[in-house]
Amino acid sequence: MSNTPLMPKATAVWLVDNTALTFEQIGDFCKLHALEVKGIADGEVAQGIKGLDPISTGQLARDEIAIAEKDPNRRLKLLESKVRLPEKKTRKGPRYTPVSRRHDRPNAILWLTRNHPELKDAQIIRLVGTTKSTIQAIRERTHWNSAQLQPMDPVTLGLCSQIDLDIEVQRAAKDRPASAVEERGATLLPADVTTRRHEDAPPRRESLDLETVFAKLGGSRKTEADEDDE
Repeated sequence: MSNTPLMPKATAVWLVDNTALTFEQIGDFCKLHALEVKGIADGEVAQGIKGLDPISTGQLARDEIAIAEKDPNRRLKLLESKVRLPEKKTRKGPRYTPVSRRHDRPNAILWLTRNHPELKDAQIIRLVGTTKSTIQAIRERTHWNSAQLQPMDPVTLGLCSQIDLDIEVQRAAKDRPASAVEERGATLLPADVTTRRHEDAPPRRESLDLETVFAKLGGSRKTEADEDDE
């Protein structure tokens, strides 16, 4: 709720004409400078403005005025209105783009489609105030001026703020499904894995062939006997 009365100057005119309140008290209540209230009293300000009674409109109590007239240091209190005005709803639609910047929109759209392909058409419309058909034409390179378009940052062009762009990019990232993990064939393990010896594995031992061992022993004995005969 606003702490300023309806039609502040008209209310000040009424208080100047119908009460003994000081200029400071009236100025504080109507959110006007005391010198401006003095100008109203002197007829230099608010000429032709009809006074508005704050008592009849339920903004100020008569007893409150009487008490404040006796105490110059007292400040008037605005009564809470019993009538609830509906809140003004902001119209949702494409962002308004100044005429001087409209010729830059295709360049900004081209920049957005190249640098942030995850953005939806509705998000681009909110950022630069364009139409879906224009975005599609630029994506498909069927725009009438496609050959002359140059990708340009919409923030640099003044078509949107960096905060707005970051918000839309974050929204697009959240809405985008996680990419599926590509199936890959068998790959070579890293060298540090293949060459690393497991601590728990027992040391490698060569298997022994008993026949080979005895054959070697037999051969060595036969060689020794031949040497003795010579």
